[in-house]
Amino acid sequence: MIYGIGIDLVKIERMKEAVDKWGRKFLEKIFTENEIAYCYEKKEPYLSFAVRFAAKEALVKAIGSEVFIPLTDIEVMNFENGKPVIKARGALEAFFKERAIKHCHLSLSHEKEFGIACVVLEG
Repeated sequence: MIYGIGIDLVKIERMKEAVDKWGRKFLEKIFTENEIAYCYEKKEPYLSFAVRFAAKEALVKAIGSEVFIPLTDIEVMNFENGKPVIKARGALEAFFKERAIKHCHLSLSHEKEFGIACVVLEG
């Protein structure tokens, strides 16, 4: 059964501007250390930050306004084959257990200046 669906679109340049303006402090409010390291290993780190931010926002939309989830409790990782996955931590992990959410499907994409993410929560 589908619990929720969320989608979000992020302008990559906007992410770059935010990082340039507020630096590491900004990144640490949104991303885990693993995500920050992963993105900075990439040729285009702001693209990676943008799609990860979109994934977090899409997940929040899929949940609805039922509970506040810190963005650092949502960790976007990749399997060895490149498939993106959300690792639930802290409040998100507890929310998934309470609502019996068994799967969190994630799709990421980008084109020129935008990054997009879609999340489907399945109970």
